[in-house]
Amino acid sequence: MTDIIKEVLKYIPEGKISEANFEGANIVLYTKDMDFYFNNNGMIKKIVDAIKKRVELRPDPSITMEQEKAEKVIKDLMPPEAGVDNIIFDPMRSRVIIEAEKPGLAIGKQGQLLRDIKQRTYWVPLIRRMPAIKSKIIENVRAVLYQQSEYRRKFLDKVGHRVYDGWLRGKKKEEWVRLTMLGAGRQVGRSSIFLQTPESRILLDCGVNVAAMDETAYPHLEVPEFDIKELDAVILSHSHTDHIGFVPYLFKYGYRGPVYCTAPTRDISALLLLDYIKIMMSEGKEPIFSTDDIKEMVKHTICLDYGEVTDITPDARITLYNAGHIIGSSMVHLHIGNGLHNFLYSGDMKYSKTRLLEPAVTDFPRLETLMLEATYGGKDNIGVGRKESEDQLIEIVKKTVARRGKILIPVLGVGRSQEIMLIVEYLVRTGQIEKIPVYIDGMVWDVTAIHTAYPEFMNGIVRKMIFHKDSNPFLSDIFRRVGSAKERMQVVEEEGPCVILATSGMLVGGPSVEYLKHLSSDARHSMIFVNYQGEGSLGRRIQRGEREFTMGTSIRPEMLRINMEIHTLEGLSGHSNRKELMSFIYKCSPRPKKVIINHGDSARCLDLASGIHKQYNIETVAPRNLETVRIK
Repeated sequence: MTDIIKEVLKYIPEGKISEANFEGANIVLYTKDMDFYFNNNGMIKKIVDAIKKRVELRPDPSITMEQEKAEKVIKDLMPPEAGVDNIIFDPMRSRVIIEAEKPGLAIGKQGQLLRDIKQRTYWVPLIRRMPAIKSKIIENVRAVLYQQSEYRRKFLDKVGHRVYDGWLRGKKKEEWVRLTMLGAGRQVGRSSIFLQTPESRILLDCGVNVAAMDETAYPHLEVPEFDIKELDAVILSHSHTDHIGFVPYLFKYGYRGPVYCTAPTRDISALLLLDYIKIMMSEGKEPIFSTDDIKEMVKHTICLDYGEVTDITPDARITLYNAGHIIGSSMVHLHIGNGLHNFLYSGDMKYSKTRLLEPAVTDFPRLETLMLEATYGGKDNIGVGRKESEDQLIEIVKKTVARRGKILIPVLGVGRSQEIMLIVEYLVRTGQIEKIPVYIDGMVWDVTAIHTAYPEFMNGIVRKMIFHKDSNPFLSDIFRRVGSAKERMQVVEEEGPCVILATSGMLVGGPSVEYLKHLSSDARHSMIFVNYQGEGSLGRRIQRGEREFTMGTSIRPEMLRINMEIHTLEGLSGHSNRKELMSFIYKCSPRPKKVIINHGDSARCLDLASGIHKQYNIETVAPRNLETVRIK
């Protein structure tokens, strides 16, 4: 055992602790003495105050009540109105997960029901919210975790040893921090930033460029300094494929370390990665990783809440902050060394309130270097406001409905799709547009189900609506799921107007392309772009004015003519425009001394870097892929 556990045990009378383990950076103590468990006179709190680490006391697994009996006790204690749907035991860690429709009722007044469960079963209860919409992916993710209970316990203990056992490489007296752009350097796509210190090797995101068709789709993991066997941790900012699409590949080639992210990011990432395999196979390509590799990723994920501080190596500590981009999206704050340097990776961020999320956070304990995205960072990316874009959306829908046309909105599975759902539901509910069906195709439905499981990650208005089931906007009867090619054709052939939300958002495969083939030639219909269209994608080509395309195969080519109306609404983007990015810098507290620009077309990265330097006199740099920047 390491010194920190020895220090903890010094505070506790001999014989009271049967086992002590790490769970990541947290310390878990097990006891067979239930009197000590329930009545230790605040001893654990004193230890936490002394060592400034999380310490938890649990009953030893050997003394917990038999699972069948414990389940019966829990069901008897739970009020029917709590809507308990599932009880899952995590035997190696003495925990029982109780999934309920109304978590507050399952917890009981001032936590009384939780105390009753502990006292009667010796299991530690954890209450989880049941999604208002059933989610197979959440069930599968949780099943993987609970079926691997023994492995997870050993894995989390190993992570703790990496944090606390001392330095493996380098010398403590050396002090430097460097970042290498393995992707997203003056481009959008394949985000991957490699952070090194004398002791740590950390990967910030590991995505693919979905619009690329060759090796440029993947990050530059072949660089000499990157060795997968030496990688300490992967941190995911959010679940879009250009940030997470290559993570299972790391596990395919032997990585078995931690992946840090929020719970919504974990669940949605698993869903999108499974869909990525399906898309590759449907296009006749060999998938670059397997479903087993995705399971390994889930097994090794450590979920953090916003504001939760955790050590990940001996000289690096992270905190995730709301980025305002999509549900669970995070800006990653790294405290490196003992106050040596503080670095913030923005990931993709939105610095304005949306119908779904609060704006990105701007207050941090310390901050010297900021890496900021530049998707819409050019001086011409002023963009229209959200209100103007919503008004424009209303106008497009009204005009299209009046001519009995259909509105196709290609969307990313997560983010814009749920934002559009909320806008359309609001417009129908308030009578601003007539009640028309909104068809949901692709993975949007499953992602929406995941949203309903994590209302705490959304803004206060949506959170309140979800807590009251009768006003949950995602449960509106205007939303209809499309689950097959046959149902898709029924939507196309059905008389009358409708809105169709379909993936993929860049028209690079997926159901949106199938709808486009059937609807494009009819001028009654409209198509609205609401998210970034990657260079080379069909969506970008249509945005630029191309109206004739040859699709299909060389043996069976299809001619596609675009006669439908085409619109782009930048104001609904989950990315900040130029004005919002500059406001974010202005509001950052403390103000960074250096800003590194990434995740934008080359001209926009350089333009934003120049603008920040001129306006705020801050040192800026916009590195290319494969360039390394020393930040300390």
